Amino acid sequence: MKGVSLHPVPLSQERSLFTLVENRSAFTMERCELNVFETHQRAEKVNLVFGDMVLTSMLRGKKVMHLSEQPGFEYLPGESVIVPPNEVMEIDFPEARNDNPTQCIAMAIEGNLIQETINQLNEHQPKEDSHFAWKIDHRMFHLINNQELGDIINRLIRIGIKEHNREKDLLANLALHELLIRLMQTQARQFLERNYRKLSTDNRFAYVIQFIKENIREKIDMNALSEKACMSRANFFRKFREEIGITPGDYILEERIRLAKEFLKKPHYQITEICYMSGFQNLNNFIRVFKKETGMTPKAYQASKNAFSLAR
Repeated sequence: MKGVSLHPVPLSQERSLFTLVENRSAFTMERCELNVFETHQRAEKVNLVFGDMVLTSMLRGKKVMHLSEQPGFEYLPGESVIVPPNEVMEIDFPEARNDNPTQCIAMAIEGNLIQETINQLNEHQPKEDSHFAWKIDHRMFHLINNQELGDIINRLIRIGIKEHNREKDLLANLALHELLIRLMQTQARQFLERNYRKLSTDNRFAYVIQFIKENIREKIDMNALSEKACMSRANFFRKFREEIGITPGDYILEERIRLAKEFLKKPHYQITEICYMSGFQNLNNFIRVFKKETGMTPKAYQASKNAFSLAR
């Protein structure tokens, strides 16, 4: 699954590079340090470690990341990785060149700020199922950026690099609270996506997600979803958005777009067929929504995917 790519930061001028491997530019905020790393040549087994928890996000190029007790994995734009304090990242750069550099950010976030945010959420906005709590789950370390997470990371990059006024730290602290919330929501959503069948008897939102996935081609009634969650409609909408990061309606829409993309990779399906096979009730609405979400019409998307397949 491809995630939302972040806005690349302008590359350093060659004469200003201190090194061609993980050249670092640091931007300090009151409770966070933003680091921009660039690598302009192939390299292997480059070690990096921070004293605070770090959120890293790829901006361009490709890395292979090795974390403790984990097999190495490709790390690409559209993805983020959470690394605990003092954990060594061992990084390979198999494709880095001067004309194809890798670029990523690493935000080292003060531990007290993380704990303050978690405590506030658990006290004032506890999860609906009491045996689940807000937390940064370091087992869910490799994340696919969704729109909400991508937006707040972009905002923090902009604040860290471009803001130079007295309000910079205040803006950064507000954005960091939102970043941590978006991280936990993204983790919760991806955890439920991967485990909804196993969790459906214990977690009401896992049960709802299972129902949505199994009935995505049908018309899904919001009142029925709230009944399945054993909640009032208003409370269901509020808690679903708090814990997952988007509304139930937006989640259903994203699932239908995802399904439509899978069908569009197959050239023998007509656009009208795909519209109804993906759970949309109206062709014009399908075309409008698909273009809004992807920047392409379904027909153009299908043509691009099939041209790519032929080229391979």
